[in-house]
Amino acid sequence: MKTTIEIPDNTLRRAESLAADKGITLTELVTEAVEDKLRRSPKAAQAGEPSWMKLYGAFAKSEEMRAETRQIQKLIDSEFERINPEDWK
Repeated sequence: MKTTIEIPDNTLRRAESLAADKGITLTELVTEAVEDKLRRSPKAAQAGEPSWMKLYGAFAKSEEMRAETRQIQKLIDSEFERINPEDWK
């Protein structure tokens, strides 16, 4: 996608120089910088991965964890089925 942004002259010159030193285009440098900033942002979790994933990482994504979560949910569901709504009136 194309967009227009205003960058201070000094910052743009430094960015162009850094891109040239790295052997990449200015577009690649800016994209890399924005992606890095988004990864480091506290709001990054809202756009993708929840912040708690940083703590639990791959374990939270593992099949074992998902299987255990399903098992716990089944137990909860079965217990709620045993509740008699009349007991709560």
